[in-house]
Amino acid sequence: MSTRSESGDGRRDPDLTSVMSERRQLINLAYRLLGSLSDADDVVQESYTRWYAMSRQQREAIESPGGWLTTVASRICLDLLGSARARRERYVGEWIPEPLPDRTEWISGRPGGTVADPADRVTLDESVSMAFLVVLESMTPAERVAFVLHDVFRYPFTEVAQIVGRTPAACRKLASSARRRIRPPHAAATPTAQQAGLVRDFKYAWEAKDIDALIGLLDPDATATADGGGQVSTLHRPIEGAAQVARYAVEIGGLIPDVTILERTVNGQPGLVAQRDGVVVTVMAFDVADGRIRHIWAVRNPEKLHPWTARP
Repeated sequence: MSTRSESGDGRRDPDLTSVMSERRQLINLAYRLLGSLSDADDVVQESYTRWYAMSRQQREAIESPGGWLTTVASRICLDLLGSARARRERYVGEWIPEPLPDRTEWISGRPGGTVADPADRVTLDESVSMAFLVVLESMTPAERVAFVLHDVFRYPFTEVAQIVGRTPAACRKLASSARRRIRPPHAAATPTAQQAGLVRDFKYAWEAKDIDALIGLLDPDATATADGGGQVSTLHRPIEGAAQVARYAVEIGGLIPDVTILERTVNGQPGLVAQRDGVVVTVMAFDVADGRIRHIWAVRNPEKLHPWTARP
């Protein structure tokens, strides 16, 4: 694809410069808003479709193509979030956001395992940790959009208001309400190296079927949640309590033969993946605080594992 496009009268069409360079930003925004990479990609495609549906004169009249695309993408996400609750009520079992691998291991879901376009990769930071995304799921659509746009992407409330369709003061309240959900009083954060060590110890104890060692690594109120999407057998509701989580881990480990457990980065944090015959069948994300594992999320729905493995 050319990096420059000229109209018939010699004026440069902004599409392939300022417009196409916005793709990564839009993917990053939409993924955080929706918790689904496939939905985020659909939102970005629809945003560009609407851009190109306008005449060249209409596009050239837009002062900030990036701002226009962000507004359109955010509004599409807001509409999708409004209908997501109804869709997830029909979802089989628990719904967990789609897990993302480290960029060095990113694989597209296309046949042959072609490496995905770098523009499709989501920047991995605290705002895409599984714990963060799960809390976002508890927000109203307006809270989520206002919070992500302002606190994560640093848009001023005057611009957020235009996107959400409320006053700046109302958007400030929405973000404040969301912030209280994200930042309640909680245990001190655990350094990444220590998190990795805990996850590694969990792996070893799990492989050894050592229930006591697993209990020692878990917070007493630890929970485990699994997402099979009705396509593979798994938990239909979270398991609560360190002893219960440990026993279930050992039990399920014995029911799944010939699986290799590997340490991997999941949404920017230390995690584990389970492979069978070289294919990733489960991705596990962890929430760690005060030196203990307090939540485990296991994604087994194959439709959510496209970036992790090439499908036949």
